[in-house]
Amino acid sequence: MSTPETHGPIYRVDKFTVPAAGRDEFLGRVAQTQAFLERQEGFVRGLVLEQTSGPGVFNFVTLVEWSGPEVVDRVTAAVTQFHKETGFDRQELLRRLGITADIATYAPLDV
Repeated sequence: MSTPETHGPIYRVDKFTVPAAGRDEFLGRVAQTQAFLERQEGFVRGLVLEQTSGPGVFNFVTLVEWSGPEVVDRVTAAVTQFHKETGFDRQELLRRLGITADIATYAPLDV
């Protein structure tokens, strides 16, 4: 098995456990962020997934494919600025709605 590539596409995968009472507010914020991400240079595609079966604890997953790892720092800074300009505090939302998040970046492997 090889190690992750340092070139080629890179994936941001965010997994969330969202209580039912916070679902609509959470999805509203996700939609706003997804729309912003789609306008960024290097965006390839994005998905928002809701769990429909299985024992997993995460009931929502967002996935964004970027053209390469060089995009990540620039987009991360742009998202931070976007949230600042719109008055959105992600940590406050997670805390207030009781949301648990697992956020990471992944590179494809040749297996």
